[in-house]
Amino acid sequence: MDPNTNRGPEEYGEQDAPAPAPAAGGSAAAPGGPARTVQLVSGPYLLTVNPVDGSEIEPCPPGEQPAVPGKHGPEERAELARAAAPPALPVSAGRQGALLERAEETDRLVRLLSRGRSVRVTGPSGSGRTRLLDAVATACEGLAPDGVVRLSGYRRTPTDVMYELFAAVHRAPLHRPDRGELLRLLGEIGAIVVLDDLEFGGAALDELLGATPECAFLFAATPDVAAPSPGSHLEEVSLGGIGRDACRELLAGVVGRPLTDDEAAWAADLWFESEGLPLRFVQAGALLRQRTRTGQDTFDAYGEHSDDDAAAGDGQGGTAGPLPTVAEAASPAPLIAAGLSEAARETLRFAVALGGELPHQAHLPALAQDTHADAALGALLDCGLITPAGGHYRLAATVEDQLTAAGYDDGAGERALTAAQHYAWWAGHPSVTPERAAAEADAILAAMSVLTGSRESGHPSAAVLLARTAAPAFAAALHWNAWERSLRHGAEAARIAGEVAEEAYFHHELGVLALCTGNLDRARAELEASIGLRGVLSDRRGAVAGRRALALVADRSGTFTPPAGTATPAGEEVPDARTEESASPPGGVPAALAAAPAVDATAPTVVTHAVTGGGKNAGKGGTRTGGRKAVVLGARRNLVAAAAGALLVAVLGTVVTLGAVSGNDNGGPGGKVKTEQSAEPGKDGDGLPADQPGTGGSRTGQGSRPGTGGPGSTAPGTGGRPTGSPAPSTGATDPTTGRPTDGGTNPTDPTTRPTDPTTRPTDTGTGTGRPTDKPTDKPTDKPTDKPTDKPTDKPTDKPTDKPTSQEPTGTTGNPAPSSANGSSSAATTTSGGTGGGTDV
Repeated sequence: MDPNTNRGPEEYGEQDAPAPAPAAGGSAAAPGGPARTVQLVSGPYLLTVNPVDGSEIEPCPPGEQPAVPGKHGPEERAELARAAAPPALPVSAGRQGALLERAEETDRLVRLLSRGRSVRVTGPSGSGRTRLLDAVATACEGLAPDGVVRLSGYRRTPTDVMYELFAAVHRAPLHRPDRGELLRLLGEIGAIVVLDDLEFGGAALDELLGATPECAFLFAATPDVAAPSPGSHLEEVSLGGIGRDACRELLAGVVGRPLTDDEAAWAADLWFESEGLPLRFVQAGALLRQRTRTGQDTFDAYGEHSDDDAAAGDGQGGTAGPLPTVAEAASPAPLIAAGLSEAARETLRFAVALGGELPHQAHLPALAQDTHADAALGALLDCGLITPAGGHYRLAATVEDQLTAAGYDDGAGERALTAAQHYAWWAGHPSVTPERAAAEADAILAAMSVLTGSRESGHPSAAVLLARTAAPAFAAALHWNAWERSLRHGAEAARIAGEVAEEAYFHHELGVLALCTGNLDRARAELEASIGLRGVLSDRRGAVAGRRALALVADRSGTFTPPAGTATPAGEEVPDARTEESASPPGGVPAALAAAPAVDATAPTVVTHAVTGGGKNAGKGGTRTGGRKAVVLGARRNLVAAAAGALLVAVLGTVVTLGAVSGNDNGGPGGKVKTEQSAEPGKDGDGLPADQPGTGGSRTGQGSRPGTGGPGSTAPGTGGRPTGSPAPSTGATDPTTGRPTDGGTNPTDPTTRPTDPTTRPTDTGTGTGRPTDKPTDKPTDKPTDKPTDKPTDKPTDKPTDKPTSQEPTGTTGNPAPSSANGSSSAATTTSGGTGGGTDV
């Protein structure tokens, strides 16, 4: 949009003092005013451009989705074309004449475009490509349904061109469609697209042509731009210089009078040197106009030609000075600038300081400190020192190098700083719309680039302030190429200046931009860098905005949603476990852990409280592994405890079973020393102590009681031998005195133990009978008499007193075998032959 529209007095430079620059790190809002936020739709996202804490992005709610974009009418397209064109400047009548020797090229291009063919015009700078494109665009009006669309390829990528074409044809305010929708809408456009200053070719150009199958393109590029691919089917038209007579006619039109013979001869030499480029003869005409001066300044205070200029010489040159040499005509910029007004020369110095970019004429009075400096652009264009580039002007080819060699770059850093401070104030003014700020993007970005690369004090900070102010405006105007470049300049300048808070802001914005364009890896890296920097500064609001955007990145990349049934919501309490079962997580047990091994019903119950899944990972928004790790650990503890209990029960049952079957009641081999028997030799050293087995060879089961013997006493089991087998008689001890008994008798159980009949069925006398039942519990008291029948009551207590001197009952010829828990213990032996307590 033309910044001249509805301009205020401050834009003319009519302020008493330079505009105050905002404080470092300030927002884009006016001093004391609220920050300006803009909401727009980018593909599936709703983007809120926030110049304070950083832009916020979220999935676009259904009610916020924009309608299907409609197309502009002819009047609207014409209005948009006028707004996108560079401002009209007054020039001499010779510059407004018809094209010379370009009629053939014009007719050919119109024929090709009318048949739907795309054409690329290639010619050097200064060959008149822009004038030729203007003539062809005028001739092609009405050939296409969507008319003729004029675009600029100056510092544009294929994606930028596609979005600008979409905006020129469709009515979609604050809407930037995603890639898929953009390609669909571009496929419906049928227009003749005139694209000047093309800067890409090859595969990039094929991408643009493939996205717009119903459009016919007219490209203009210099020979150094990459050529199109062979499969693009573009028509090539080469544009060179014009003839000698055409050059002489052009020179006479610029001067405004017929040429003298000397001037005609000079023009012929110049034609050979310049190869007939029209721009060189426009500049030569400016030199000839200055040659006719009579010593006074021929420009008035407004930079216009004075009325005395026409009378400066007669038709033959009058009192004109000598003609410039061919070498001076080859580099005419310093000579031409010397004859211009001071405001025009100051404008050239600002252009050199900004890398060749010229600010809009509305900004020149404030920059040059001259209220009439806005008229200088007309004089510069009339002299051929500047040329259109998109919606603004820039120095013509080779002019910047010529002026730099002449010393016009002195003080370039200070002029760039002045321009940056001015633009930072202007872009943040409430009256400046984002579209007007985007129209000055090239000059603003040039100032950022110069200050970012400067190491002078204060220059990087000024670049940070300018980027902080202009970047939100570029984003709101949907000029995202400028938005990205300004963010990168700002991040680098903030790093150099040591402004950590501003660096975090720029990283956050770069992450949001990458998310909108679908580059998730870059978005994640930028957002993580921003969150880290803001964590150092304890910027909670900024960190929250960054985490929200990072969570959206994780969701889009497929690393955010946890598996179904494994996540415990943050803050959810796990119910207390009951005594009969262990608690499960509220999210359920994972399928991989659902099939737990069976646990014995008699095993002790292990109760474990589950732990909620909120932890380190939950604080970051949750990840797949972090969300389920806590749940898996809680369920795993329960399973491990239950398995350990089951294993313990199984081991105990195995030990009991092995002990129960160790009696060998199936007639196994007898007379062997068992591992649980005492292997101590007797008094006469002729054998090992062993108990006489009872008839029937039965085992006693659980009828025995623990002994109370002293240290070192053991409870040997029965030998398991059949009746009548010889048994050693030496080595046994008296259970009441602890002394060895007579060798002719076998040891018997003490009276403190239940005798054989209490734990074994009555012997049948045949020697082959088996017990009818196994005892089930321990006796309740010490028996005093030999029982005559099986006990009927279940014992309740264990013995607590030491054995008395009562002699064991039973016959000496057939001692009653004793029983032990799983080992059928019969007697005790003292360690080292010393007396201790008897085994009970």
